Amino acid sequence: MVYYLLYILNLKVYNENMDKLSFYEKRDVQNRIKTGKYLDTLPEFCYDFFVGVENNTSSLTRYNYAMDFVVFFDYLSEFVFKKSPTEITTQDLDTLKARHIEQFLSYIAFYEKDGKTYRNSEKGKARKLASIRSLFKYLFNHDMITSNIASKIETPKLHNKEIIRLEQQEVFTLMDKIENPTEFTKKQIAYNKNTFERDNAIITLFLGTGIRISELVGLDVNSFDFNQNAFVVTRKGGNQAVLYFSNEVAMALKTWLEKRANLELDKNEKAMFISLQNKRISIRAVENMVKKYAQLATPLKKISPHKLRSTYGTNLYRETKDIYIVADVLGHKDVNTTKKHYAAINEDMRKAIADKVKLRNGE
Repeated sequence: MVYYLLYILNLKVYNENMDKLSFYEKRDVQNRIKTGKYLDTLPEFCYDFFVGVENNTSSLTRYNYAMDFVVFFDYLSEFVFKKSPTEITTQDLDTLKARHIEQFLSYIAFYEKDGKTYRNSEKGKARKLASIRSLFKYLFNHDMITSNIASKIETPKLHNKEIIRLEQQEVFTLMDKIENPTEFTKKQIAYNKNTFERDNAIITLFLGTGIRISELVGLDVNSFDFNQNAFVVTRKGGNQAVLYFSNEVAMALKTWLEKRANLELDKNEKAMFISLQNKRISIRAVENMVKKYAQLATPLKKISPHKLRSTYGTNLYRETKDIYIVADVLGHKDVNTTKKHYAAINEDMRKAIADKVKLRNGE
């Protein structure tokens, strides 16, 4: 427990004032506590790593590192070193060869642990390799190991998947299903009467601004300025940005706020979107809500909040023809990320240049 206690030692003051913390501060505290609990199952040098990267990573990134390290060191414990993960030393890591990491990546494609079956696609393998590389880079740069074998391993090739998004008519159908859920059961219709304004506002905000689900869940009432039709959103990494929305989005939000004002909420509850338990709505609840309506509107497409984000990004590009504006609004640091995730953008680009090359004079 020593490393766990060291890692969360400075959280005492936060735990005593959790009600006063913002959504993102609470999330950081919770991520740090969950990360700390993993530390006592990992080699002791991992504690140095987490402290060392703290100023350059988010709490969620470090939590993901911890989960990936647990899988990696469990593998080394069982198949390479034949000792418990906590007994593995940096001297042990110096005996590893590149093939050991390659064998680990092969192993996690499909494996069983504690009676459960786990699978990792090429994306999952790439993430775990990135975590391992970060650890080895840190240890090598701090002279804790003599070579960085992880840097020799090639990243698994990631194949592009079909981009699923809603076409314009499907958007119309989705919004109609929210307003007129004729295919719902009687129980669902009764439930919908209590949530219609909220659900309509959430999906309208997704389709009208393209924000991430984590960004939406973290919104507070005072994040919005209806005089400018703008709101402040906290992006990945903690940076804030001001986004703007249309009058159509504003109308949906105001209708929800009228409903919210009549709820019996705790006086300290600042969340914009509320669950039926009168608390900040969860990511899982939003995912389930979007899935529920989307199945009625487009039963052959698996629509998630991220697919609504893709829909907005594609529509925005079609209207502006400016990939840099799309990247900025979506919060992408690299425009290549925008191109990669929105296949229709590349498709429209190809269509736009189809007539640019002439074969005959005057044609």
